[in-house]
Amino acid sequence: MFLCSDALGEKNFDKHSMLKLLGDGMVRKCGRLPLALKALGRVLKGNRNGDEWEKLLNSEIWDIDDESEILPALRLSYYHLPPHLKQLFAYCSLFPKDYVFHKNALVLMWMGEGFLSQSKSMESLGNRYFEELQSRSFFQLSTNDHKLTYTMHDLINDLATSVAGEFFCRLDAEMDVSDTNETFEKFRHFSRTGLPFVSYRKLQELTRATRLRTFFTVLPFSLDNVHVELLHNLHFLRVLKLTGPITEVPQSVGRLKHLRYLSLSNTLITCLPEEVSDLYNLQSLFVHNCPRLSSLPGSFAKLINLRHLGLIDTPNLNKMPLGIARLSSLQTLSKVMIEEGNGFKISDLKGLSDLQGRLSIMGLEKVINPMQAKDANLHQKKGLDVLEMDWGNEFNDSRNEMIEYEVLQELRPHPKLKILKILFYKGTKFPSWVSNPSFDQLTELTLCGSRSTYIPTLGHLQSLKKLVVERMNEVKTVGFEFLAPTNSFLGITFPSLEVLTFKHMKGWQRWSIDSGDDHRTSRSFPRLHQMYLINCPELAEVSIGLIPSLRVLYIEECSEEVLKGMVGVSVSLVTLKMLDVKGLTHLHSEDLIHLGTVEELYIVRCVELRYLWE
Repeated sequence: MFLCSDALGEKNFDKHSMLKLLGDGMVRKCGRLPLALKALGRVLKGNRNGDEWEKLLNSEIWDIDDESEILPALRLSYYHLPPHLKQLFAYCSLFPKDYVFHKNALVLMWMGEGFLSQSKSMESLGNRYFEELQSRSFFQLSTNDHKLTYTMHDLINDLATSVAGEFFCRLDAEMDVSDTNETFEKFRHFSRTGLPFVSYRKLQELTRATRLRTFFTVLPFSLDNVHVELLHNLHFLRVLKLTGPITEVPQSVGRLKHLRYLSLSNTLITCLPEEVSDLYNLQSLFVHNCPRLSSLPGSFAKLINLRHLGLIDTPNLNKMPLGIARLSSLQTLSKVMIEEGNGFKISDLKGLSDLQGRLSIMGLEKVINPMQAKDANLHQKKGLDVLEMDWGNEFNDSRNEMIEYEVLQELRPHPKLKILKILFYKGTKFPSWVSNPSFDQLTELTLCGSRSTYIPTLGHLQSLKKLVVERMNEVKTVGFEFLAPTNSFLGITFPSLEVLTFKHMKGWQRWSIDSGDDHRTSRSFPRLHQMYLINCPELAEVSIGLIPSLRVLYIEECSEEVLKGMVGVSVSLVTLKMLDVKGLTHLHSEDLIHLGTVEELYIVRCVELRYLWE
């Protein structure tokens, strides 16, 4: 029962006979709806006082008839929120139904509106508030993808709309600004979530809402003259989010002196106007997925209150603005580009001690002094979760293997890192920290384009769930040292690994982790579910023992010998995909005995295939 488990943390009311009668009454009043019961359970969480339960059961809110379809149980859940959480929840009325949002983005919008008390840890406070609302079922994890995104149940969305009041306006397919009885002068928060083509008259009406603090768009739209005029008059904006086929940001944006949050992500802008640097109060600036963006304002360093700068998926942005290293309040800086001359140096990261989340360092081939890499102090930046190091894929004579090794050695991150990518590193070996078991929270590792002749020993990374090895063309053999040092073996290797991928390994010839001790070999990959071998044309010998947990095997652009060596590693295969397997004329009987559990079999572009089996 949802009510009992959420309120008391128990499966039933056997130990609480008096509360059972009250609980049964709430269940009937909720119509046994799980969402309503969970919401009430969170209101009563840990409360065993019968008087409080009876007070909730007899609340007048159950009898309110305001012709709305809001469930009384959800109203009760909102009614019992503390005032600061009521304000934060009402703000979510700007979101349309089924809208998928990121936790961090919402927290930063709250921060931009001034809903979080001014301090160095506003983001932490906002995260705590978010988690409290989530614990009360106001937010729920989205099922759309594997990313940590959230949504609101339709009934919760209706509740937010009903409690938002006259200061909020959401323009969607169900709401027309010309039909509302509210005066536009009262509007403080506006979102445009539907109607991709809004009439000129409707937007003209909105120009009367001159004291707007939020202008938020969900659907793409063009920034025409009407929108430019509208933004020109909104002097009190704190949060501005635009998206769509916008190619130019009007210079008048520099007049929005109160602006704290600016998102121009998913647009077609090529640059930000210099006037953006006049937004002294700006705390968050996001230009994610702007494929044409090539420059940031030259006087960017004037944004001394900036805490978050999002630059993910901006492939044409290859230069950092001067003075960005002086923005010591930065917590988010998703990408930096190392430059020559007077440009951005790797050592400029030194003063950015509060960096968190994701950081991609591009152009590391330009670092010629390892001491500058040491000065970056990556090992002290404990807030970083994702780190990408990219040396560039041009391996010219100006690059020195030993210097790159020393640079990578000095770029050792904090051991609490979760995801690490090392791209196009020219060193012929990896520093020891890459495989150090102290990285006990590392869940994903990608090694791509390295000139190293071997793969480092990675089997002792206790939390590693996903490993990708790609374009390491100098590697000829992968042996037992991939799992553990040959002179010592401590416990199970790769204890958490679930996905293993090798792709575009042009020189790889042999994969054998047979140490001569079956017991040692069998204690590897206990949780490996998926394996991908893609474009390994020279691989001819595979001997890796048994992997009983393997469920998915994908082989593409490899030889028949690879297929033969792999189909016998697990008798629990559910999915087998073979694409462009060289030399495969048919499936042999000795292979078929291992495929009894296969439910999905894909054979694609195997041009030498004559028949499936004898």
